Amino acid sequence: MEKKSFIHHAGEAGRKALKPAFTTARFLLCIMIPVSFAVLILDCSGVLYYIGRFLGPMMHYLGLPGEAALALISSIFVNIYSALAVIGTLDLTGRELTILATMCFLAHNFFVECAVMKKTGSSMVKMVFLRLFSAILAGWVLHFILPAELGRPVHGAAATEAGLVGTHGIGLNLARLPAVLKVWLIETLINILRIFLIILGIMFIQKLLDEFGVMRLLGRVMAPLMNVFGLPEHTGYLWMVVTLVGLAYGSAILIEEVEIGAVSKTDADLFNHYAGLSHSHLEDTLLFMSIGVPFFWAAIPRFVLGTLAVWLERLRRYLVMRSYRVRVE
Repeated sequence: MEKKSFIHHAGEAGRKALKPAFTTARFLLCIMIPVSFAVLILDCSGVLYYIGRFLGPMMHYLGLPGEAALALISSIFVNIYSALAVIGTLDLTGRELTILATMCFLAHNFFVECAVMKKTGSSMVKMVFLRLFSAILAGWVLHFILPAELGRPVHGAAATEAGLVGTHGIGLNLARLPAVLKVWLIETLINILRIFLIILGIMFIQKLLDEFGVMRLLGRVMAPLMNVFGLPEHTGYLWMVVTLVGLAYGSAILIEEVEIGAVSKTDADLFNHYAGLSHSHLEDTLLFMSIGVPFFWAAIPRFVLGTLAVWLERLRRYLVMRSYRVRVE
């Protein structure tokens, strides 16, 4: 039998990666673009600002100033970058920033990420509740355990100099809408290209590893770690991708694995309990570390809460099945 060259394997991997990458990018963009535009209009009209003002009193119970609510709202409706833009307008202590950052890590980009989880077998309502409840719980716990002085204070000017303030913010109004729309359009076009290229790259790596049989080996190597997290052993590569690059970018692999039957929807739902709370540890962690959040608090709470969510879901399933068997007998 003729031995196939690396170029041949790479070509096959590229061919197999192209269709699922395009399909997933189209699925994500069909959600992201309308939501992003709608949030932009709400921001310019001041609606988001008043929503933040309304939720402000709740933030005091979490050790945060009332205006921090706008950063959390921006995170939920848009993404981490939007939250950073709002944080850039606030004067926060290191302690306040750490609490707010942890909440944003757990509750961001709901429209896109929860849609991905729904497509792969999870209840969207359940995932929204899980992430929102976890964010509030984490903020409340950190409010009681963090020392009064933690890290350096973060000022709006410093964040602005770091280039973290974008088009989303408190000061926008309808008079600036044409200029803001131009910026939004340019950012959207760049995001379309970036999303497709990242998803294609991730899919290509997976297909290439498949071509050389590395995926099966990786699954065996990652199995002990997956057991600790309470996840199915065959989700090792999914875990690596989601942990490093995030749920949205890693969605192409998760969706394809479910569609071809390599991962059942039951297992995918269990995986989503972890991934919804603990993902994108590389980019998101570095972003917040750059403005003063300690590495420990930027990473560890997500690992803990994601693992806890999986084991609680496994316990719930066990109790439900046990109750069912008792009724049948």
